[in-house]
Amino acid sequence: MALFLSTFINKVDRKGRVSLPATFRAAVQGQSFKGIVAFRSYREATIEACAMDRMERLSDSVDALDQFSDEQDELASTIFADAHQLPIDGDGRIILPAILATHAGITTAAAFIGRGATFQIWSPEAFERHQAEARARAGRRNATLRLAPRDGDK
Repeated sequence: MALFLSTFINKVDRKGRVSLPATFRAAVQGQSFKGIVAFRSYREATIEACAMDRMERLSDSVDALDQFSDEQDELASTIFADAHQLPIDGDGRIILPAILATHAGITTAAAFIGRGATFQIWSPEAFERHQAEARARAGRRNATLRLAPRDGDK
């Protein structure tokens, strides 16, 4: 499974090319597609991104919903119809499609934000605000996290 950690801010050139962080490139090695899959977030002004294996799991999850239900239709339209396969070039770059960059307000720099099995691509300024707000909300709620059991755990 791909694991995306940390935050990286990289320059975006006039053609929309941006270097995918080296650790993110390493995380997608060995996947069925040498690149990433990205789509517009329906919750924030950001780009959701992941490796192809995660996208396949998302597909399985949407397929498990009632066929032709509103929820299944909405999620399939929001995620898969909007998804872009972005190959990694020989220099470790991807090209951000204009529709994605515009949605996230990305112009000259992109912030790659690790989220475990997925990552997001933000405008650096927008992410700074988002992170400050998220930290404040988590602090007010005294957020906690229970570790999920793994095979062999008691």
